[in-house]
Amino acid sequence: MPGKGKGKREGEGEGGEGGAGSGAGLPPVVDRVPTRDKVVFLTYDDGAERDPRFIDLVRERRLPVSMFLTDSVVGPGYGHFARLRSVGASLQNHTLDHPALRGLPYAGQRAEICGQQRKLRSRFGIRPHLFRPPYGTYDATTLRAAADCGIAAVVLWRITLEGDGTLTYTRGAHRPAPGDIISVPAGETPPLTLAERTTRLLRVLEEQGLKVGRLEDHLR
Repeated sequence: MPGKGKGKREGEGEGGEGGAGSGAGLPPVVDRVPTRDKVVFLTYDDGAERDPRFIDLVRERRLPVSMFLTDSVVGPGYGHFARLRSVGASLQNHTLDHPALRGLPYAGQRAEICGQQRKLRSRFGIRPHLFRPPYGTYDATTLRAAADCGIAAVVLWRITLEGDGTLTYTRGAHRPAPGDIISVPAGETPPLTLAERTTRLLRVLEEQGLKVGRLEDHLR
């Protein structure tokens, strides 16, 4: 579990390889974005790592990163994310308590998702429209609950930036490509800081002729 020293992997939910969830009115499930723009999307999970140098990096490089926050992990650290938001990061939903949602009753899933919607609205005055299920696991009930909580898209990932700065891939070519969503899970004691890992990733992206795009602009 991010923030608990365990990696998380995609592919355990329904919806296939980045396809839409079934059912009218349900949010699509995406692990990449169809685009001709040479951009990828950087997403950070939980909020366990609060590296002040990462704020400087986001400001200096004008990185439009997306932070998927879990209330029980962020704890008293919401001030850090207010500063990140002030320099251009967006804040999105990753549940209240980070449970594996698949198989839970509708009421429990809705409480986790809608509860974090309310937390983020009360703290920042925002209504997130993107949601990442913990561990990448979900089911049809998750999609229904997410829709009822005002979520427009359920966001998975094709690439993971590991704690040592290496990249792992859930499927497809083992190199970043336009439209890829990159997950940066948190860890208890990663070898590299969040700023160091992100800086290494930016070098790789530059070598591939890729830039960082704003995920929210492509999923509205």
